[in-house]
Amino acid sequence: MVLGCVIHGQGDLRVDELPEPEAAPGQALVAIRYGGICGSDLHYHAHGGVGDFRLKQPMVLGHEVVGTVVSYGEGASGPAPGTPVAVHPATPCGVCPECAGGRANICRDTRYLGSAARFPHVQGGFASRIAVPAGQLRVLPEGLEPRRAALAEPLSVALHAVRRAGDLKGRNVLITGSGPIGCLAVAAARAAGAASITATDVLPRALEFAAAAGATACVRADDPDDPNWPASSDGIDVAIEASGVAAGLDTCLNRVRRGGVIVQLGMLPPGQSPFAGNLLVAREIDLRGAFRFHEEFDDALRLLATEPSFDALISGVRPVREAKEAFAQAADRRESCKVLLDFEA
Repeated sequence: MVLGCVIHGQGDLRVDELPEPEAAPGQALVAIRYGGICGSDLHYHAHGGVGDFRLKQPMVLGHEVVGTVVSYGEGASGPAPGTPVAVHPATPCGVCPECAGGRANICRDTRYLGSAARFPHVQGGFASRIAVPAGQLRVLPEGLEPRRAALAEPLSVALHAVRRAGDLKGRNVLITGSGPIGCLAVAAARAAGAASITATDVLPRALEFAAAAGATACVRADDPDDPNWPASSDGIDVAIEASGVAAGLDTCLNRVRRGGVIVQLGMLPPGQSPFAGNLLVAREIDLRGAFRFHEEFDDALRLLATEPSFDALISGVRPVREAKEAFAQAADRRESCKVLLDFEA
């Protein structure tokens, strides 16, 4: 029996019995073990969409998945059956100008697991068995347990944002928003050699997770007098906005030094977002977007294999039959960072 975590509409999350998938030509069949609940999954559940991507049909959620190879369809090959693998969730078209230019993460015709960006929607990975293109499989590095490997996709997002920021060696970095992506951005900045990393949030527990990820200072975002704010004389060289709210972007604009760099990583609400745009001009600040990732997925797996400290960011693991409870736990940022679904429990 194949169980899947399916969103039928706003607030309508179900654990459904799904048809047994078969690997089509070029595909691999994978038995999923763990799936990480992402902010986008929470948005589909709470709001019926993510940004401008709205649900138009029931959709299996999930794109942060790991498991083991079961079999292959005609013409496909890869790691031997039984091999633990992570699944790269994106299938770029490979022919558009963005793909040809080496920026497959912004492919105009990509397919991404568990996404309503196109119709019919791309069904996701929150099912006990899924069929995916064989080229999306990545063998887990030696010593990397599947539980921690479930962080590979969000860590890839963070690594891409750090690369969009440029060389961070010896730089002072500000990261606004200490949810799962913000905390992983802290870890990515630390791995990139940042001299200092200041993390902000309005929740004390979120800041504890940021400290576990490697933040050198943690600040209450709603307290401009918090003594942990870096002195203006120190200069924030790079700010990564991971909260997805305009107030976070405003903080970055006001705190980054003249000529500094801001990377907008958090997905802002649909429509217009007001922010202090004149500061971009007066301080000649470089504002860059960061969307998903591509080759960083392999880098994320290697980093996870060498850093057991990432385990501290996994705040809960629940069987898929308890998906509603798992989503409620993941949505409670007062206590949670990353919550996983277990498809074998």
